[in-house]
Amino acid sequence: MAAPLKHLKVNATGRHTATVIFLHGLGDSGHGWLPVAKMLYPSLPHVKWVLPHAPAIPITVNNGYRMPGWFDIASFEALTAPSAAQAAELLATVDAVDALVQAEVDAGVPEHRIVLGGFSQGGAVSILSALVKKRRYAGVVALSTWVPMSEKVHEHLVDTAKDTPVFWGHGKDDDVVQYQYGVRSIEFLKKLGFPAVPAGEAFRRPGLRFESYDALAHSSSPRELEDLRAWLVEALK
Repeated sequence: MAAPLKHLKVNATGRHTATVIFLHGLGDSGHGWLPVAKMLYPSLPHVKWVLPHAPAIPITVNNGYRMPGWFDIASFEALTAPSAAQAAELLATVDAVDALVQAEVDAGVPEHRIVLGGFSQGGAVSILSALVKKRRYAGVVALSTWVPMSEKVHEHLVDTAKDTPVFWGHGKDDDVVQYQYGVRSIEFLKKLGFPAVPAGEAFRRPGLRFESYDALAHSSSPRELEDLRAWLVEALK
C-alpha cells in the first residue's frame, strides 16, 4: 500500500480546530461512513472528517475475490494471529494511514486534536496504529473490531500507547467479528496498561471505555452512535 490513500474530506462547518480520520470495514468505502459524519455535524462543528478508501485487494477468506480491504484475512477464526505476510501488510497500512495523520499535523492540526478510528478492519488498523506509532492522539475509536497481531505487538509497542483514550463498541450478536474478540481485546489492552473508564463516565484521559450492545450484529446502532458522539465531544472539546 505504497500509494497515498484516496479519501473523502468533509470540512468542518465552523472554524476547523480538530480532525477525525475514520476507516471503513471490509468491502466498504469512505462513503459508507459519510452519513455518520453528517449526523454528528451539529455536535462537532469544529471537526473535519477524513474518510479514506481502502484499495481493492484479494481477500483469502472470500476465495481470493478482490474487494476494498485494509489487509488480507485468511480466517475469521484466527484474527489475532496473521501470517508474516499479513502482518507486514497490516504494518504497511498503518504507515499509509499515518501519512494522513501527518498531513493533518502539517496543515496545523496538532496530534492531540486528532481522533483516529474505524469499524471492523478499519478499527483493527486504528487500534494497531495507536499501539505502534508514537502519536499523542485525542483518542482512538474501535467499533466491532479486534487487536490484530496481539502475539507480536510487543515487538512494536510504544511506551505512550496506554495514555491514549479509547472508545470501543461491540455488538453482542456480532456474527463476523465475534463479541469474544472484543472482550479478549479489551483484556489485552488492560494488560498493556490501558486504564478502564469507570462505569457511568463518558470519557477519561487516559481511559479505555468499552460498551456492549445487546442484539447488535456486525453493524452500528443509534445507541452506539450516541455513545460515540458523547465521547467525541469530550475528546475534542
